[in-house]
Order: sequence, then structure tokens, then C-alpha cells
Amino acid sequence: MPDLSTNCGGIKSPNPFWLASAPPANSGNQVQRAFDAGWGGAVWKTLGQPIQNVSSRFGATKIRGVAGVGFNNIELITDRALDVNFREIYETKKKFPNHAVIVSLMVETKAEWQDFIKRAVDTGADGLELNFGCPHGMCERGMGSAVGQEPRVNEQITSWAVEYSTIPVLVKLTPNVSDILPHGHAAKRGGAHGVSLINTIKSIISVDIDRLAIEPRVGGLSTNGGYCGAAVKPIALHMVAALARDKSFGLPISGIGGVSNWRDAVEFLLLGSSSVQVCTEVMLRGYRVVEDMRDGLEEYMRKHDFAKLDDMIGKAIPSFSEWGNLDLNYETVAKIDANKCIGCQLCIVACDDGAHQCIHPNADASIRVPVVDESECVGCNLCQIVCPVSDCISLEQVNNGFASATWNEHVHEGKALRPKKGAH
Repeated sequence: MPDLSTNCGGIKSPNPFWLASAPPANSGNQVQRAFDAGWGGAVWKTLGQPIQNVSSRFGATKIRGVAGVGFNNIELITDRALDVNFREIYETKKKFPNHAVIVSLMVETKAEWQDFIKRAVDTGADGLELNFGCPHGMCERGMGSAVGQEPRVNEQITSWAVEYSTIPVLVKLTPNVSDILPHGHAAKRGGAHGVSLINTIKSIISVDIDRLAIEPRVGGLSTNGGYCGAAVKPIALHMVAALARDKSFGLPISGIGGVSNWRDAVEFLLLGSSSVQVCTEVMLRGYRVVEDMRDGLEEYMRKHDFAKLDDMIGKAIPSFSEWGNLDLNYETVAKIDANKCIGCQLCIVACDDGAHQCIHPNADASIRVPVVDESECVGCNLCQIVCPVSDCISLEQVNNGFASATWNEHVHEGKALRPKKGAH
């Protein structure tokens, strides 16, 4: 049996699946039910001076009638009494000693950081997560992303936390920056034991075009919120991988952003995460989604002969390169499996209107399988993306007789590039 246990910055858990700091980790009752369902850890909904939240507070994008591909919230930190929160954290950790309980914190002053950290440590929690990412409400008060976007402030507050804490400190980074590296390194200079990312992305989810109002509405007004869900996964993967491939960084990473199933989790692990946090999918489907995530990860590890998580963490990082190092002489063309093609013609429309006009109807009108003009096909794989039939269209390498050549080699060493399609 593959070993799913993990150690993320000194925080151990029986599997890498943690609830992210959000409504699903709002109370002891919820976190305990999540642990019963199979979650390995939970990051408690952010504690600070309790606030009054608004109504309503959630919004979602709908793609072809399916809600939740992108999710948005304008909810802030805990609105529950601190004494109640700290008591429930203590009770939860006592009941589940082998599960990871991480306390998310967000306060303003140095004295508050010292006080909240002491109270969190006293609960028996396994670690802290400093919320430097909230993109609405709290940042206007000088917290959240207002801290995360300023490396100097990030470093300073992180150093306070590490000084006051006797348990590991993770720094939750904001994606609302142009380059994640300076912010990850700021956390490292402050002494963080690891980082978690990404937090939500500053956004407006939608406009009610009949009421002429932004959603979600609070009376007749709204505000920007935090974007999350499956739609943000590509951004999260990029930022996680950017830190993981930086040899001078080297801190453990807890990956967050659009984890909807075990395959998503595997992608984060292969790009350097040693734990993965989930929020939106739990909000939409419930705690039991972790069952499929655990089973899928276990089967994947068995199939690929990974005995433990450390064997697979970061294994895809060597494939992450700068554009200038890609082989410009590597060539593929689309191949359509006639036995699988249903003749929907979607690939023809996509290629004709959105790509390179190399897929055409068959000259024999009785045959609905399209024809690929390989001399014009550039292997962009748009046809493969729009095809509704799994494995019907494949991209196969062409032996074009040209030796490997990157743009950097072409510029600096004069290596020849193959002719562009349509140039013959």
C-alpha cells in the first residue's frame, strides 16, 4: 500500500488533503466531521478580531449551465467569538491527535500577533498559517493582501510570528502580484517553515444586467471579492511551480487553488507541493469528495510505483522550462481516428475559424470523418481540445529531418529552424 502520509514544513498529516482556511473549516463540529470523512488536515478559518460579515456573500460563474467552475466570495474572517474558536481547536486536536490542525491568523499590530500566536499554540495546534492574501475587506484595513503585496512587511510580520511561535509557521501568499518569487523569498527571509499558495484572486464575478448591479448584492451595492474554484488552477500551478523550481527558495509548499479531484491534487504534488488544500469543491460537493481524492491518489501511486509521497513530489519540475529553451524543430500533426470519430465537425469549425485552416470535410460527402492537411497542420491541438470524443484526435510527432534547435541556440549559435508551414 502506498504511504500517503506527508510532512509539510514540519506539519505532519496522514494524507496530503487539507481543508483550506474557509467556511468548511469554520468550526470544531465541521472540522471533526471532515476528519471523520478522511481529510488529513484542516486550516482553521482565519482568526482575528471577529467581524460582522455581509449578506449575501457568494457568487459563481456558469459555463453551459454548470455553476461553480469559478467561485467568488466577499466573506471576511471569522465572525465567531475567539474564546469559542480556540476552545474548539483544542477539543478537535485532542480528539484527532494524528490529524493536522493549522490555525490561520490575521491581525494588525505586533502585540496582537504575539497574543494570538500564544493562544493558538496553547490549543495544541500543529502549525500556523499567516493570511497575507485576502484581497477584499481586510486589505483596506492594512491586512491580508496589503501585507502580501509588500515583501518588506511580509518579512517583518513573518519574523515576528516565527519568534513568538513554537510550532511551524506557513505564510499564505497572494496571487495578486506580477511575480511570486520576491514574496516567497520574503517569507523565507522572515524564517517561515513553508508557504501556502495561492489565496484568492481579486475579482468581480458578474453583473446582473437587469438590475444593473454587481453580484453578489448587499442591498444595492457590492464590491470586488476573491476568485477561486477550478478556474484558477492554472494560475495556482504556475505560481507553485515557479517557487518549486527556484533552487534558492527550497521551502515546503502547500498547494491551493482549484483542486476538484485526485488528478488536480497529483498535478500540484508533481509540481512541488507536499500538501494540497481544498475549499470550493467541498463547498459545492461536501466533505466526502476526499474519498475519491484519497483512492485516486493511492491508485495513481501504485500504478507509477511511488511507495511514498516524497517519491513523487516535484517530479514534473524538470519539464518546466523557459520558452527560449523549447525545441522549435519538434513537429507534430493531428491524426483523426476514423473508428472513433462521430462526424460532429467541431474540429473543422475550430480549425477554420480559430486556427490554421488545415482540417476539411471529406471530399466524399458520404464520409463524415474530416481530413487533415498535414502539410499545413502546425500541431496546435485546438482540434483535440474541442473534440467531444476521448482519444479520437491525437498529436503525433513528424520526423522532418531537422535537428533540435531552440530559439536561444538559433540566435546565439546559428542553428537552423525548419521552414514555417505555408512557406514552401
